[in-house]
Amino acid sequence: MSASKMDGHRSRGRYTHAEAILGPELCDRLANTKVLLVGAGGIGCELLKNIILTGFGHITLLDLDTIDLSNLNRQFLFKKKDVKQSKAMVAAHTAGAFNPNVHIQPVHANIKESQFDIEWFQTFDIVLNALDNLDARRHVNKMCIAAGIPLVESGTAGYLGQVQPLVKDRTECFDCIPKPAPKSFPVCTIRSTPSQPIHCIVWAKSYLLPQLFGENEDGGSELDEAEKQGENAQEIAALRKEVLAYNVVRNSLRSAETTDDAAKTVFHKVFNTDILNLLSMADMWRSREKPTVLDFDTIMDGSFVVKEPSKSGAAPANSKQKPNGHLNRDANAPISASQKGEGGLKDQRELSLQENLSLFVSSTNRLASRLRAGEEFISFDKDDDDTLDFVTAASNLRSAAYYIERKTRWEVKEMAGNIIPAIATTNAIISGLIVLQALHLLRKSYSSLKNVHIQFKPSVPLSTVNLCPPNPKCGICRDTYTKVQCDPARVTLGELVCGILGNGEGEDGGTGKRDVSVYEDKRVLSDPDWDDNVERTLESLNVTRGKFLTIVDEEGEWETIAVALCELPPNHPADGPALLLPSSLPLPPFNPRPPTPMPPAPSRKRSAPGDEVSEVEPSAKRAKTNGTSLPELGSPSKKRRLEEDGLVMLDGGADKIEDDDVIEID
Repeated sequence: MSASKMDGHRSRGRYTHAEAILGPELCDRLANTKVLLVGAGGIGCELLKNIILTGFGHITLLDLDTIDLSNLNRQFLFKKKDVKQSKAMVAAHTAGAFNPNVHIQPVHANIKESQFDIEWFQTFDIVLNALDNLDARRHVNKMCIAAGIPLVESGTAGYLGQVQPLVKDRTECFDCIPKPAPKSFPVCTIRSTPSQPIHCIVWAKSYLLPQLFGENEDGGSELDEAEKQGENAQEIAALRKEVLAYNVVRNSLRSAETTDDAAKTVFHKVFNTDILNLLSMADMWRSREKPTVLDFDTIMDGSFVVKEPSKSGAAPANSKQKPNGHLNRDANAPISASQKGEGGLKDQRELSLQENLSLFVSSTNRLASRLRAGEEFISFDKDDDDTLDFVTAASNLRSAAYYIERKTRWEVKEMAGNIIPAIATTNAIISGLIVLQALHLLRKSYSSLKNVHIQFKPSVPLSTVNLCPPNPKCGICRDTYTKVQCDPARVTLGELVCGILGNGEGEDGGTGKRDVSVYEDKRVLSDPDWDDNVERTLESLNVTRGKFLTIVDEEGEWETIAVALCELPPNHPADGPALLLPSSLPLPPFNPRPPTPMPPAPSRKRSAPGDEVSEVEPSAKRAKTNGTSLPELGSPSKKRRLEEDGLVMLDGGADKIEDDDVIEID
């Protein structure tokens, strides 16, 4: 039997059940379907296996992350030997053996990189999201809306899960419903008056670690913002002095050979001097318990004791509790196994105060050695043992000073790394539901699409919800998208905006010239009264491939236009035009402003004798300019609004109004 016949028999045998369920037509289409799978983690591994076995023929798998030891309990495509390697590369290699007929292209990169622009997204038939962070999800959602590519969004949290198919103009997009803002805490609570374990963990991760080893040397902007929010001015002034003192400690960690003495210097600054400074502000402690100053030597020899907090985090009201700093026992007495915290998994046992101090010294020295070895800055990473050890030890020492419950290394990793508990079974169920919704999208069976939820109801573990239409006020899917190909080094902002607006003639002539404001993300690049950037090139404004320019109508009558920037075609001549506009210029929906209501008719009631009432029509006349044109000082739209209020904007300082009934305002 020839090789081709063998491949044919093998293919038909492999997909026999799929053909019986999906039909031969859809099965044949799957072989040529190009799918982008973003994420190769818990859901991504299960989903990659499913779409390979279903018969999707061309798969691009993209993930920025590397494999961590903690992934192995649920991400079955990885083994211990793969730790620290690219998730996308290893997953593609492992899963490729499941179906040799499928072509898998792994990409180890960030989905937000400029190379993955709207044209790149348009090469796919469908996009499947298996991401675990909000920012990347929002980015993929916007790119799919702009490219007109269907997207299946998903997520899990423990036993809960959700699958949501998204189609431009048919369903709501990911941003149609506002997402809750991440939990934040007042600066003074984090830095001066913590009362919960999370306060100490955030302090260690987001303040102490950057102050000592990261980029943040002064933290001034954060304190400025806190001052604007009305937080305690005395506390903020003390915190500014505290921040300046960190420069000496930073230098000691970077210059001389780091020893235990350097770590001791850091400890003394953070847990002794800084706490003494806080205690000097008596007003702060009138309604709350004062923290205790920690002592390095007595903690290290085991003779220092602090009050043990209750599980709620508050200090117990026990009059028999020994005071802080009291000798807990004979310094030479042996420590029992329970006191040492022995037993249980390494990361899941509670460390003693002495063990936390030893971990603080060890992690401080390791991080300092990395700085001296050439690392410029070090930031927190839950998979970086050095930074995790430092945050664990520092947060627990701070908790001890404030009588707050201390946490294990595993608990600190969960809280500092914002880890959502993941369960392999939930991921497997969700990945199967993603494939079902993807098949509906490929069939264009839009009436069959559903939002599917896994919930805590044994009688109804799965629930479905009909899809909602787009939110008419959504700032993402209600924009009108278009793309341009250009050379950002040769095209100015004004040229691009004028080209997109067009002359307004015919169906493809755009909206015509009008007053607009132009944005890139949250940056204002121009508006009718500020045109400094109009003659600057896009490259000089850092508006390049993969970014969007947003054109907003000043009057609010035209809907917003979002322009995606792409590269010029590969075969474009060097002396060709630097800007290629779409063949049909965008024409967003037009919502004319309602006409200004007419003033009420004058009363017909006769005035009483002696009343001298006269109605004067406001009038304003412009002085003649003798045929010379003066530059406009304001946009026409603003002039019109002023004139509706009975005011006149002059074109120049020499203009005069020839009317005695008009008052001039400088």
